[in-house]
Amino acid sequence: MDGLLEGGATQVVVWDGHDGGRTLSVLDIHPKARLLTGRPVSPTLELDPSYSAVVFIGQHAMAGAERGILSHSYSSLGIQNMWVNSKPVGEIGGRVMLAGTFGIPAVMLSGDTAACKEIHDLVPQAECAEVKSGVSRTAGYMLSHPAACALIREKARRAMERLNEFKPYQISGPVELKVEFTTRGIHEFTPREGIERVDERTWVFRGKDIVDAWLKYSSF
Repeated sequence: MDGLLEGGATQVVVWDGHDGGRTLSVLDIHPKARLLTGRPVSPTLELDPSYSAVVFIGQHAMAGAERGILSHSYSSLGIQNMWVNSKPVGEIGGRVMLAGTFGIPAVMLSGDTAACKEIHDLVPQAECAEVKSGVSRTAGYMLSHPAACALIREKARRAMERLNEFKPYQISGPVELKVEFTTRGIHEFTPREGIERVDERTWVFRGKDIVDAWLKYSSF
């Protein structure tokens, strides 16, 4: 938070995106921030064009990412793979694309090596605080807490100072969201316009943009 303010941010909203919004409290956040907590929130995460940037703090890599620490996509037991217009995505990609629909660029991420690689595949110039590096899904090398905090603060400051260099990640034309569930996470949808079953574990959701496709998926 201090890094964002030092870089020029004037208002910051912290979204508690873990475990149904039950991880953070108002006692935890910076006194100049606001906290969005609890559930449900809208599938668009309450985003709108008034935001200047999106920043990921403590974000994990997508399901199946090589040496991604606790890598998963939305549900650790439910989703095996996701694609947007044939591009593999997880929570990072999905939210970068969602923000782009509202004209909001993603500018910075803190996480492990796999997560940094993932955002750089979408936003090559993004600032990334690589605070850990996995040797398996449940083990890795970590920076000390003070070193990690200092790195996150520096990367956040630099991201805000470079804000004019970033453009939203936007997809023109229709969007196809394909979701392959694990055997433990199989969901049943009602086939209708824009929703098609591919096989026992895979569904396709089509929309005019990522929001439209995502709303069809999240309506179950």
